Amino acid sequence: MYKLYDFLPSGNSYKVRLLLNLLNIDYERIDVNILNQETRTPEFLAKNPNGRIPLLEIASGKFIVESNAILYYLSQGTKYFPQDKYAQAQVMQWLFFEQYSHEPFIATARYWIAILKQPEKNPEQLKYKHRLGNAALKVMEQHLSSHNYFVGETYTIADISLYAYTHVADEGGFDLKKYPLIIAWLKRIKEHPQHILISDRGK
Repeated sequence: MYKLYDFLPSGNSYKVRLLLNLLNIDYERIDVNILNQETRTPEFLAKNPNGRIPLLEIASGKFIVESNAILYYLSQGTKYFPQDKYAQAQVMQWLFFEQYSHEPFIATARYWIAILKQPEKNPEQLKYKHRLGNAALKVMEQHLSSHNYFVGETYTIADISLYAYTHVADEGGFDLKKYPLIIAWLKRIKEHPQHILISDRGK
């Protein structure tokens, strides 16, 4: 059975829980509190020297780190990763976009405001995060003007990756009401019968 080393409020961890639930895969969830530096212990660093969650143990001594790499691994041979090579490249484009142009701004703003509860600590940096986070949301809104999902008009790991932090972007000070097409897309994702909330521990 898989073991998922997880911090419940983390959008990156949530991506993995969500896909595991969509695929109806049983797993053991191991809570790791990043606020208590539990990812910096020798035991955890032996599993992931980068000291970050999520971490998926797929067999004794075999680990996969980085949320989107885990999504890629789990989605192989499922409907959440397309068979067409061009569509596969499009999925990867959005995964890279999420980690480079989206997550560093939307997730960090949420972390400062909602998790650390220190919105006043980095006011200038927070403005910068909001500016670039909104730029990423505008890219998504434009794409959704002619698509229901991000790749191939079907729900894939590209959607899971982007959904994780977008659906809680308001917790980081982003006004999602400016993006009606994103709101409609979030609703489509949430309506999946095997959807779970970010606060849900899953199986």
